Amino acid sequence: MPKSFKICDRKIGENCLPLVIVEIGINHNGDFKKAKQMISDAHKNGAECIKFQCHIIEDEMIPNEIIPLNANESIWEIMKKCAFSKSQEIDLKKYTEHLGMIYLSTPFSRAAANRLEDMDLCAYKIGSGECNNFPLISHIASFGKPMILSTGMNNMETISKSVKILQKSNIDYALMHVTSMYPTPYDQVRLNVINELKIKFPDTVIGLSDHSFGNYTCFAATAIGASILEKHFTSDKTWPGPDIPISINPEELKDLIIGSKAIFNSLKGQKNILDGERETAKFAYASVVTINDIAKDECFSKENIWVKRPGTGQIRAEFFEDILNKKSTRIIKKNEQLKWEMIND
Repeated sequence: MPKSFKICDRKIGENCLPLVIVEIGINHNGDFKKAKQMISDAHKNGAECIKFQCHIIEDEMIPNEIIPLNANESIWEIMKKCAFSKSQEIDLKKYTEHLGMIYLSTPFSRAAANRLEDMDLCAYKIGSGECNNFPLISHIASFGKPMILSTGMNNMETISKSVKILQKSNIDYALMHVTSMYPTPYDQVRLNVINELKIKFPDTVIGLSDHSFGNYTCFAATAIGASILEKHFTSDKTWPGPDIPISINPEELKDLIIGSKAIFNSLKGQKNILDGERETAKFAYASVVTINDIAKDECFSKENIWVKRPGTGQIRAEFFEDILNKKSTRIIKKNEQLKWEMIND
């Protein structure tokens, strides 16, 4: 498995600019106009990849009264309200792609996966709750499309089982480190796990799906080599919805995209003197200069020579000690930059 692959025409992975996945998810709260507004607002602020969630409630779960910690109604009622029809999802995909962005979606059931495959998605994003849903992972992997697998609420044992399914299916895939807490306290983000995943799965693209406030942890993840960054997104933080409080707004999205690109570009290079630094060196370096008049055959000492800017002299400060106790070949006036011809070995 290579350390990079393509989603649509976008290459992701090693030595590639991190892909920012804008997770609209269910932040539309079942309002189609809000969904389109978020696509538009994300596009205006530099997004290249939009993600929704595909819920076909009857195939996804049985009726239940479980209320998530970040909500005040049951998960059944939330997903039933937020489920779009197939025609609505097709329209959202067309609108996203019309704007030149990648459309991804997370299927939460076999029926949802089949719907998305009928819509010809170029890749699939798998939620953390499905990381150990091996039958569903196998079903989606059978489509032969790239898969991005979130790993919250799972350990290396269950992640490894899912990875074996993906490898057996011979598809491109990425793993996302996630903490499934809404919001995630900073001390529970555990960015070090990104490196653990890299070690455990050395030929795999690794990213971060983040539920903490702001962009701080995504910036840090970029610095340690995350290839994908995912954040929940909303056009308006006053809208209702269980994921709205942890979502970034358009201004924060723009900052994430610009900031992650800046950090990625800053990671390149080796420690040497750049061509662009040489002009600065002319005034920033020091040269060996006389601090008093020096007679011919006079010994150089700390009383008559020192190191001063600019660095345009023939003898740089680093050679100062080599000159001490040697004799001058001629008379040298104060404040002259020394040259090797003035020094008698």
